[in-house]
Amino acid sequence: MEYQTGCIGRVFVARIDHGEDLIAELIGLARLEGIRQAFFILIGAVRDLRLVTGPKEDTVPPDPVWSSITEVQEILGVGNILWNDDTPAIHLHAALGRDEAARVGCLRERVSVYLTVEVFIIEMIDMTAAPVERIPDAVLGIARMSM
Repeated sequence: MEYQTGCIGRVFVARIDHGEDLIAELIGLARLEGIRQAFFILIGAVRDLRLVTGPKEDTVPPDPVWSSITEVQEILGVGNILWNDDTPAIHLHAALGRDEAARVGCLRERVSVYLTVEVFIIEMIDMTAAPVERIPDAVLGIARMSM
């Protein structure tokens, strides 16, 4: 395990509107406001999305199981904003549901907002060592936090 300490910086409350791309909007906000390290929670509804719901086998690196969902889903998510070189990287895990069906996974690529999504972002500052970033790990086959 690696860890470091820091402080809470700015707090953002954002509303992402109907038809906007959730991940693209979070990346845009991180760029606009210079949010280098943060965690967030969100609630609302989405549709037309892709997510990873686990690996096909228990192997390293993993071969992801991809799912596409086109119909509207309620969403409750938690994630972080870290940078990979000059690009904000969003890591978002969420519970999605409609009627009696539910899924949990890592949302990637595209997520279209249905009506509205409310996001509460808490910036992390004054880290005791280097900035926390998301760095590709060739052995594990994922981009993971690096301190």
